[in-house]
Formats: sequence, C-alpha cells, structure tokens
Amino acid sequence: MTGAKTAVEWLASVAPDPRACRRAWQRDPRGVALLPAGRAWDVLVLPAELGYPALDVLTRVLDQVGPVLAGFGDGRLGFLVPPGTAARWLGTGVVAAGAGTWIVVPYPGHGPGIVRWLIPPDGSGTLTDPVLLELAMHEAAALAAEEDG
Repeated sequence: MTGAKTAVEWLASVAPDPRACRRAWQRDPRGVALLPAGRAWDVLVLPAELGYPALDVLTRVLDQVGPVLAGFGDGRLGFLVPPGTAARWLGTGVVAAGAGTWIVVPYPGHGPGIVRWLIPPDGSGTLTDPVLLELAMHEAAALAAEEDG
C-alpha cells in the first residue's frame, strides 16, 4: 500500500461506516469527512500563535511527529494524540477533542481546503506524545517571551 492509501485506510477505520467514508473521499478527493475522535486518536487544538512554534520545536527534536491538521484559515492546529488524552488534558487555551467529538478530516495527500494536513498521517498509527507536545508548548512560550523582551 502507498502511504496515502494506508493513511486513508487508517483514518477511515474509525468511521461508523469505513467503506462509505472511503467512497465519499474517492468521489471528491479534496473533500472532508467527519470522523469520531476517541477511537484511534484524540485531537489537541492549539491557537496558531502557540501551535506553529510548538510544531517547530517538535520537528527539531523528534524523528517523526504525529499527524497535524491546520484549520480556520490556519488559525488553529490540531495535533493527533493517543485516545484518552482529551479526558486528562488540563491546558488552558487548548481545546481537547476526545470521545463523543467529531473532527473534520481532509483526504490525505491532497491540496488545501477548509482543513489541511500540515503533517499527514502515514497510516502507521504514529501519534504525537502529549507529554512531548506539552513540553514543546512550554519551550515555544519561553522562546516567545524571550523575543518579547
């Protein structure tokens, strides 16, 4: 399987009807699907002012970062993290989407739309470690405070 096809299979596996989800993406590969969080992944949504610097920190220190979404005109970043993270997350200013939440998910490997992949899934199930994400957020905030003077 190619990376994009594997990613499609991995993402669609959480849909109530995976075949219907894949068919919808095949008809309009630039489209999006609503997929339930809390099964294979939760999502931590950060404002761009914190999300982009935190992503920069993560990409410098990790060989592989989990999938990351950008949406709302790139005003927010969504980091896919292990299921159950949302129920335990206490960070201020971060929206935690877990079980019972639906996420707008674009077709992997295709151009930008209302939501796009900054780091697309590769189908392996790699997710961002929430502890490392939190540390990256602290590092990003510290760097921003240093720049501000």
